[in-house]
Amino acid sequence: MKEGLTPGLAHKRTYVVTPEMGVKHFGPGVSPVLSSPSMIGLMERTCVELLTPYMDENEQTVGFHVDVKHLAPTKIGQSVTVTASLQECNEKRFRFVVAAINDQGVKIGEGTHRRALVHLNQFTGKS
Repeated sequence: MKEGLTPGLAHKRTYVVTPEMGVKHFGPGVSPVLSSPSMIGLMERTCVELLTPYMDENEQTVGFHVDVKHLAPTKIGQSVTVTASLQECNEKRFRFVVAAINDQGVKIGEGTHRRALVHLNQFTGKS
């Protein structure tokens, strides 16, 4: 792991909600909205983007804990801005505060996420 990763660092990214990110189980005639799993995926992705510049070759992170509330709907086609703020960095473990706000200024999600550093050779069988 490279130096410079410290608590207080933050990363922000805006995403457009696509039909693939929508709730599928509402059925026909109901306007699709961003699903909770998709929102959480965007939050995780933003955390990964914050960490990636600090990874050495053959390093990456995996999520192991998510505690998120989905607070409000967001329609397909709207944009969502996700902010990930690194709160804790203990050797191979990272804790983030995450939040998502849609293009209407409505906070649609908030919570915490934890990730762990792994060496990719653990998953490839190579030493």
